[in-house]
Amino acid sequence: MPETLLCPRNLAFELYEVLDAEGLTQRERFADHSRETFDAAIDTARSIAENLFAPHNRKADENEPIYTDGEAVLIPEVKPAVDAFIEAGFHNASRSFDDGGMQLPNLLSRACFAHFQSANIGTSSYPMLTMGASHLIEVFGSDEQKQRFLQPMLEGRFFGTMALTEPHAGSSLSDLRTRAEPAGDGTYRLKGNKIFISGGDHPLSENIVHMVLAKLPDAPPGVKGISLFIVPKVLVNEDGSLGERNDVILAGLFHKMGWRGTTSTALNFGDNGNCVGYLVGEPHKGLSYMFQMMNDARIGVGMGAIMLGYAGYLYSLNYARERPQGRLPDGKNPASSQVPIIQHTDVKRMLLTQKAYVEGAFDLGLYAARIVDEQQTATTEEERKNAHELLDLLTPIVKSWPSEYCLKANEMAIQILGGHGYTREYPVEQYYRDNRLNPIHEGTHGIQSLDLLARKLTQNGGAGLRQLLGLIQGTCARASEISSLDAMRQPLEQLLGRLTEVTQALLGDLMAGKVNQALANSALYLKVFGHTVIGWRWLEQAIRAEQGLAKGNEADVDFYRGKLQAARYFLTWEIPSCHHELDLLAARDDTCLSMQEDWF
Repeated sequence: MPETLLCPRNLAFELYEVLDAEGLTQRERFADHSRETFDAAIDTARSIAENLFAPHNRKADENEPIYTDGEAVLIPEVKPAVDAFIEAGFHNASRSFDDGGMQLPNLLSRACFAHFQSANIGTSSYPMLTMGASHLIEVFGSDEQKQRFLQPMLEGRFFGTMALTEPHAGSSLSDLRTRAEPAGDGTYRLKGNKIFISGGDHPLSENIVHMVLAKLPDAPPGVKGISLFIVPKVLVNEDGSLGERNDVILAGLFHKMGWRGTTSTALNFGDNGNCVGYLVGEPHKGLSYMFQMMNDARIGVGMGAIMLGYAGYLYSLNYARERPQGRLPDGKNPASSQVPIIQHTDVKRMLLTQKAYVEGAFDLGLYAARIVDEQQTATTEEERKNAHELLDLLTPIVKSWPSEYCLKANEMAIQILGGHGYTREYPVEQYYRDNRLNPIHEGTHGIQSLDLLARKLTQNGGAGLRQLLGLIQGTCARASEISSLDAMRQPLEQLLGRLTEVTQALLGDLMAGKVNQALANSALYLKVFGHTVIGWRWLEQAIRAEQGLAKGNEADVDFYRGKLQAARYFLTWEIPSCHHELDLLAARDDTCLSMQEDWF
């Protein structure tokens, strides 16, 4: 049976040859685990994804949620799939045994969840949002809030959302208008409107806990005046029982080109003047709290983009192997048999490009998950602090690079199927539509590029950047001991040197107050920075592939050769192309900056 979710051999390569998942079992938190328990969790995830998530992926796309009597109605297959996910423990996969979790490393939790994202991105979004919201309450909520809201979320009875965007403000959160008035009893009354709230209404749980950004009456202007509130769909009594319906109204559903199985909602808070909310943490610090959930969500969006790209790649690969068409250029006999299209060089180019994009991004997504484990369980405080700084720096890349380049992989999957690729009888067009939402989910490329260049590079004195540069240089040093990797290593070293120079110049502009000039082409910077990071991860994979070949296992030769060829493609085709963007950045090209509105 052709693989449709993700390649098991590639997953094992990432977990056990590149990212040393087994090494985590030496730590006290994961001492009860082994490769066998890790593989058992992955097998369970694969089984549920294949049997309950994948079968209704197309049906959910063709039968979007509908608005009926003020409620969102889904196809019936969604709830059994989500219930099985919860029953198997995947919504608490990384939580401790004492909290009813599986106490898996975050690396394994992400690897398991990747199967669900590949099988059905729409259905998998409901538990993903809930896991993010519950983590937010766990870190910043009061003991009473944890008992009233978090515990039912951990049990899978309550689901969660994040409610940020407003009709007039979009991504400009400093301009939000939702207000929260103290009620005198420790609660607040909220009034406002939120749009594009994924999972904002559905029949999958007893309750929905909205994490809402709003402003108090005494709030200072801008983002420093934003507070965070828990606003349940149904009020919860002190004894944990459900009370009256809160004044949260589903105003309607949006119908997007992809992720059609996920409700995208417009919510009205306080139309009747009685929307009860609970302040999380301190007043006016809501955005800093929400950034935790947003960063979790950004990594989740990046992984979703990766898995949609991966699914399209695997489908087009299988199609290319089975679809006979034409003959090779040197085949002069029209009576000879047609060849599978995978033998045509341009098809191989498109498959190789997809492989380079999706497997490079997949490595980065799992690497980010591995950093979370370092952040939480590394031996020393310094190691944990370093992990936090590195993850903070890489988060814009983990979100944005796959959202752009795994979408390009989906384009190539469609192209490989030819005319069939554009029809709804084949899944690759849905993968593209689903993935097209990810460049805007949790912040556009432009927003991520500003975050990277204006904030993350200089954060904590540039500690994260210094770490990353050291890691890439270390990989290049190890690769230099393998002569067959010279042609792959050298372009990366050249790009890294040039990127470092341009980065220092742009940061100098920022320090000199030339903000608009420095940030004018930040999207180009994000692209080059992301390519450098993916190039580094491919060089790491190439080193491990060479080591694998040296072991002489005949069964793995083709796998490792494929890895090396994909690394060769990315490092010798893609990496050198970044120098054009660096030329524009170095010259402070103002083509876009100087364009006038009246000239359009």
